[in-house]
Amino acid sequence: MKRIPRDISGSELSIIIGKSGYRLTRQTGSHIRLTTKENGIHHFTVPKHNPLRIGTLSNILSDIADHFKISKKELLEKLF
Repeated sequence: MKRIPRDISGSELSIIIGKSGYRLTRQTGSHIRLTTKENGIHHFTVPKHNPLRIGTLSNILSDIADHFKISKKELLEKLF
């Protein structure tokens, strides 16, 4: 299984996830909100920290994988 990256920032994650159909819908302070309309509307918020905490990143990836009804492993392969 591909490992979750340990040195990724919130800004980098936003760009990477943008390639999966998510778009920036707003930014408030140090938090970025991304939205997709694929498979229904889905929003999530990424803190603009550098680097993101591994637990935060893992939760975000799990949330996205659940939305697309794929495993977290498949999502990691697709994004990284």
